[in-house]
Amino acid sequence: MLARVANNLFWMGRYIERAEHVARFMNVNYFSSLDAPNQLSQSRQFVLRSMLFMVGDPVYDDTLLLDEESVLYDIGLNPEKNFSIISSIKTARENANSSRDLISTELYESLNKFYHFVMNYSKELFVKTNLYDFTVNVTEMTAVLRGKIRGTLLHDEVYAIIMLGVNIERAIQVTRIINTKFNDALMAQGSYGDPIGNSFEWSTLLKCAESYDMMRRLYKKSPNSSSTLEFLILNGRCPRSFMNCINQVYKHIHELDKKVEYEKSSTAFMVGKIRAEFEFKQIEEIQDDIQGNLDTILNKMFKISENMEKEFFNY
Repeated sequence: MLARVANNLFWMGRYIERAEHVARFMNVNYFSSLDAPNQLSQSRQFVLRSMLFMVGDPVYDDTLLLDEESVLYDIGLNPEKNFSIISSIKTARENANSSRDLISTELYESLNKFYHFVMNYSKELFVKTNLYDFTVNVTEMTAVLRGKIRGTLLHDEVYAIIMLGVNIERAIQVTRIINTKFNDALMAQGSYGDPIGNSFEWSTLLKCAESYDMMRRLYKKSPNSSSTLEFLILNGRCPRSFMNCINQVYKHIHELDKKVEYEKSSTAFMVGKIRAEFEFKQIEEIQDDIQGNLDTILNKMFKISENMEKEFFNY
């Protein structure tokens, strides 16, 4: 396989996963504010700032009044914004076009259908009334794509490269969502009549990661900062958790690099080291410095991605 084609497969997986998480965050964050127990979290400005923070375009000027339609358009359908859903789907399809002969017809047709749905979606309807319809369709179509990846491709190197992209991006996006809701909880501190540990934002965070019901089933209590962070970072059985993502990356990297012993500069060694570090981490260690630990996770995932590109996709 050409390094260029492998790179296209990797980024196709990443952009598909990115589109899903941005869409779900928009949906849950926007509509959960209607049921928020305090005035600040119900504020539309608070919600819009949270969305921009999550996609990496934060607004720090509290006096600046954000236009709702402009923010929704930028994150959803603005092709000029690299973080937008439409940009992610467009780039995913471009990468699929470049590796067409290695993926199944079923996968390509589903991605192509997804691309045309997003490209032809009415911008006016989206920003005025159809945020729910658009974001639900995006999350459902990405689920279909993941099903096509698992169900129609040979589970060989091609599959491993795509799944590496999917799981690295999932770890990054879930960590960004955790970071955003932690920031929201800090901003809303005192608005709930209780400490930050029992903030309403933890429930919203779990719903953004499609993990609310399973967290309640496991812990049998309402979410708080400790149980939510433990579930989404350290619980290897939670499909959205960082621990599960790094386990999957560890599994798939061995499809590409089958050495018995790894050089310390190799991606496989780096992934194994990070996996071992978090496998024995305790939630108390993370809570001692939540922001610092989230930044560390993001930096480690970025380094894995960069190292992969140098080792396997360097052309």
